[in-house]
Amino acid sequence: MSFLDKEKNAAKAGAAGAAVGAAGSIGAVAASGTVAGLGVTDVTSGLAAVGGAVGGGMVAGLAVTAAAPLAIGAGAYGLYKFFKD
Repeated sequence: MSFLDKEKNAAKAGAAGAAVGAAGSIGAVAASGTVAGLGVTDVTSGLAAVGGAVGGGMVAGLAVTAAAPLAIGAGAYGLYKFFKD
């Protein structure tokens, strides 16, 4: 397997991890609001609830839910590279 093939597979693993992280973030926001759903009030209350778990408000919730897919994607990429090398 060439170097480029290994990098493509690692990128695919990272993308899959990011997709899973994004789905988890959306699910967490939708489920943690005062009313479960994806309407405007549901999302804002969900973000506030997620942010409240880390000691902040809605902006902190937005930061946490935006960072989660990036962290999971980077972790999947790193694990793939670690076990393949």
